[in-house]
Amino acid sequence: MNADEIAAGRARWQARYDAARKRDADFTTLSGMTVDPVYGPPEGTAYPGFDRIGWPGEFPYTRGLYPTGYRGRTWTIRQFAGFGNAQQTNERYKMILGAGGGGLSVAFDMPTLMGRDSDDPQALGEVGHCGVAVDTAADMETLFDGIDLAGVTTSMTISGPAVPVFCMYLVAAERQGVDLSKLDGTLQTDIFKEYIAQKEWLFDPEPHLRLIGDLMEYCAREIPRYKPLSVSGYHIREAGATAAQELAYTLADGFGYVELGLSRGLDVNLFAPGLSFFFDSHVDFFEEIAKFRAARRIWARWLRDVYGATSEKALWLRFHTQTAGVSLTAQQPVNNVVRTAVEALAAVLGGTNSLHTNALDETLALPTDESAEIALRTQQVLMEETGVVNVADPLGGSWYVEALTDKIEAEAEEIFARIRQLGGEGPHQIGPMTSGILRGIEDGWFTGHIAESAFVYQQALEKGDKRIVGVNCHTGTVAKELEILRISHEVELEQRRVLAERKAARDDAAVTAAVARMVEVGRTGENMIPAMLDAVRAEATLGEICDALRAEWGVYREPARF
Repeated sequence: MNADEIAAGRARWQARYDAARKRDADFTTLSGMTVDPVYGPPEGTAYPGFDRIGWPGEFPYTRGLYPTGYRGRTWTIRQFAGFGNAQQTNERYKMILGAGGGGLSVAFDMPTLMGRDSDDPQALGEVGHCGVAVDTAADMETLFDGIDLAGVTTSMTISGPAVPVFCMYLVAAERQGVDLSKLDGTLQTDIFKEYIAQKEWLFDPEPHLRLIGDLMEYCAREIPRYKPLSVSGYHIREAGATAAQELAYTLADGFGYVELGLSRGLDVNLFAPGLSFFFDSHVDFFEEIAKFRAARRIWARWLRDVYGATSEKALWLRFHTQTAGVSLTAQQPVNNVVRTAVEALAAVLGGTNSLHTNALDETLALPTDESAEIALRTQQVLMEETGVVNVADPLGGSWYVEALTDKIEAEAEEIFARIRQLGGEGPHQIGPMTSGILRGIEDGWFTGHIAESAFVYQQALEKGDKRIVGVNCHTGTVAKELEILRISHEVELEQRRVLAERKAARDDAAVTAAVARMVEVGRTGENMIPAMLDAVRAEATLGEICDALRAEWGVYREPARF
């Protein structure tokens, strides 16, 4: 790129920066030194390939979506929380919001994640242990009691039964008197990554895609600010994928959902801004920063050149980040505070839009109040004390970071090509990337590659080529055993008792009729969301709704592979 083109780009950035709203804050160093909001090549110099780096707020968005960076708005502190019953989790939410958290992120227990009620035999011993138990819309009401759903953004990390759980959230909002069109937040709903990594599915892929397509249509029409899909790479990385695999599999899944929207006749410029992403931030500092920068660039180019998006917001890859749970160690767990801080800083320097920081004890149990506060304060120290919010993409132009960004992007593109090849050359009902993903799931292609990457890393650990402090080096310690949070068995007993009371007090005939109506709608081309909402309003439970759909669509069984 020649000097004149770079100067023209800087002028465009400056005009947009000047016109944008900035926070009323001190943007100087700790010593009082004034810093510019962005840095680039010296005036009058050429920089080959600068069009791939560019300026913040301008295609290809390598350096961020907004010309102001974090000077305009800092990332949202969105701490992931959920345990026990809805009342206990509600108290934790109020603590997080009161301590300065900017958004909520709901962790559900395993029965809820699998579409089972708390009184289901398969739920025995699991209720409230890895998240909050939600059986009915009444649980959602309790979960958000005293929290204005119109005034807080809410993320829900659930995929298999995401649509009925979201309907419960909508009914809870209705009962608060909230205008549903004003709701803002994110539902995960990403079923592809369940088959690839996390294994929390209900049906075969096709019925899940039917529900996701219905949800996309409904949100585009009725709740335009709410993001019905958060395409998740986090769980793919936690399963053992490399950074490039996490990036490629996640964006490929995102392209699949774009194809799903297009197959429904939706306008990509209208529905693509409703897609968001969820990435892992691991402990290799520069690799993670490069991954985030490459992600924005790839998404913008593919949405424009492959899927025909023309609006700026449709090209934006907005993402939430969580620090790497798999990097936490049970040995010397206080070291996890350091790991989490490094990972959080990488996410921030990579331009994350929201962030969750893991607590030091999460490898042992759910966080205590104290460890949850330390995790929250980690973000606040980064935001308030370090100066990282003063300059957009401060590592842009670094020879190492730019080379690493290019390398990860190139690896991702090679993987995209292989996935599309898996789909074959025939007609594609939804789209070529979707066909490749479905074939890759069926053949175990994704799980096989992730397993191989995990094995290679484990071998490196055992040989000592890769090191983890407190695990295979520097193992001596004076640290004492941690006090951890334990979920009482009384939580499960109480949840079952309350559920039995709710079932006894409702109109069973109305529930049966509403659930039957939902199934009938599922046999047509009609959107299923309104009928599912009616079932939830009648107090149908999550298990009843999911069991009716399981009876209709069957249950997915992963093929045995050797």
